[in-house]
Amino acid sequence: MSSLASPVQVSILGATGSIGQSTLDVIARYPDRFQVFALSGHSNMAQLARDIKAFSPRFVVVPNNERRLELQRLTDAAETEILVGEQALSDVASAPEVDAVMASIVGAAGLDSSLSAAKAGKKLLLANKESLVVAGALLMDAVAHSGAQLMPIDSEHNAIFQCLPNGQTNQGVESVLLTASGGPFREFSLEQLAHVTPEQAVAHPNWSMGRKISVDSATLMNKGLELIEACWLFDLTPADIEVVVHPQSVIHSMVRYVDGSVISQMGAPDMRTPIAYGLAYPERIVSGSDRLQFTSALQLSFDQPDRVRFPCLRLAEDAMRLGGTAPAILNAANEITVAAFLNRRIGFTEIARINEQVLTDSNIETVESVEQLRDVDQRARQLAAAAVEV
Repeated sequence: MSSLASPVQVSILGATGSIGQSTLDVIARYPDRFQVFALSGHSNMAQLARDIKAFSPRFVVVPNNERRLELQRLTDAAETEILVGEQALSDVASAPEVDAVMASIVGAAGLDSSLSAAKAGKKLLLANKESLVVAGALLMDAVAHSGAQLMPIDSEHNAIFQCLPNGQTNQGVESVLLTASGGPFREFSLEQLAHVTPEQAVAHPNWSMGRKISVDSATLMNKGLELIEACWLFDLTPADIEVVVHPQSVIHSMVRYVDGSVISQMGAPDMRTPIAYGLAYPERIVSGSDRLQFTSALQLSFDQPDRVRFPCLRLAEDAMRLGGTAPAILNAANEITVAAFLNRRIGFTEIARINEQVLTDSNIETVESVEQLRDVDQRARQLAAAAVEV
């Protein structure tokens, strides 16, 4: 990159989460190459204040006036304007000055801003899986029409992208292999799973993640949602995707070719690797992650996922086959059931049972608009909440 080139302007949505913090860590290594245009945070105003001091963004977005006042008490950065609400998220994602948007807000709350970035033709670094799970048809259509560049940041999808010629699956690809760590309970019996606690579920053996995503990893719902994402990102069906349990999380995903070759992407379990790849693509830059040491005791093992003990994976496959609003329904139900589990209102195995009940009891519609998806999302949440109370 020429020293005369202007820095790439980046908006980081969900800046106080693990992905947002890893993104800032990478950006801090290249102050002349990347500049933070905007940050958003939901509840951790202390961290957001520290990030404002370190990166001096033009804008920061918080959810409400209460958070705005809290943030104002913590920072005196006059050059940073504090914005409030969901529309502000979309505004900083689509602003003309912005070159790239890191979409890392957890849950369906990140959908509108991801769509706004796509419609505005930005380089969209997508770490919010619900944008594709809930509204894959709408998001991919927006990318196609605007000419936006969609870079998957989930380690598995980023790995698949790296293993494909130009990110396309139409050149001799037989199947895609999604690797899963299996979570902390991969060897638990059904009886043991029934007694799992929230503390056990959020203690992921390999990755540093938020509580909700950690539970999704433990139920294999996270892998199911990633399967749905992969279908949209790479124009696949569930039949084209093999899920393989790989406890070491060294191989992040693989692509099987018709000539018998299998190409894999390997690396330490550190999200800074895919983030750096997405930020600088097609160039590769130093991310700060550890190096794999092949001469040490590096062991690689693989197994089939158990869809009986971990039915959330099967539910996601079913939802993608059903199509339409089915993935949005499953995602909404899962957000309610995971929250209920974390609040000790239901047991671990009840997550999958209620998710399946909501998916079975809901009408599946063809996706037509964001407004329709919001309505579908709310109805599914109500069904799941009612089932939690039973």
